[in-house]
Amino acid sequence: MKVARQFIPAFENGDRLTRSEFERRYHLMHHLKKAELIEGTVYVPSPLRYSQHGKPHSQIVAWLQVYAAMTPGVEAADNATVRLDFDNEPQPDALLRLDEACGGQSRISEDDYIEGAPEFIVEVASSSASYDLYDKLQAYRRNGVREYLVWVVQESEFRWYILDEGTYRQQQPDAAGLCASPFFPGLRLDVRALLTGNMQQVLAALQQGLSSPEHQEFVAHLNRG
Repeated sequence: MKVARQFIPAFENGDRLTRSEFERRYHLMHHLKKAELIEGTVYVPSPLRYSQHGKPHSQIVAWLQVYAAMTPGVEAADNATVRLDFDNEPQPDALLRLDEACGGQSRISEDDYIEGAPEFIVEVASSSASYDLYDKLQAYRRNGVREYLVWVVQESEFRWYILDEGTYRQQQPDAAGLCASPFFPGLRLDVRALLTGNMQQVLAALQQGLSSPEHQEFVAHLNRG
């Protein structure tokens, strides 16, 4: 007696799916590590290179994890699926979210996915042609992601977008090469050091932010609930 095998339609870049159908297929494709639904279109990344993605990705995660460890109520995540809206289910390279008990705008669902817009998202893009800077940027803006960072590796460029009255404006580093988060006080990034691979300096700049009065006041506010 033959047992019929369940047919699982494969993902292909450019497929147009509903979020429910995207999730159904994704759950069945156990070998697949990353796929995203952006504006109703499926994107399946190519294998990731070390210098163009793996190393910069790990550096961003280290930076965010240190901040989260020193800031109660703030959580960092790596490659977590986000149910953003009915047409968008991205899997950001890294993110920070404020716990909903502390006033955060996202929540963790019963089946352990992020629902709603995290406050802070980072993507590592190989070039400025990446969909991270087009359809995904618009989906994040429309859903209220407060800050969106894109590291464009091939161009040695770092873009930090801040949501301002429904529009993203790009923050420029100051004279010292630093950018700072307006939503997460004390989260500072030495962009020059990051682009040259000087993680010691990146973490030193972050430590200065963590020692600032602004961060201490933020922690006190979070502890008060």
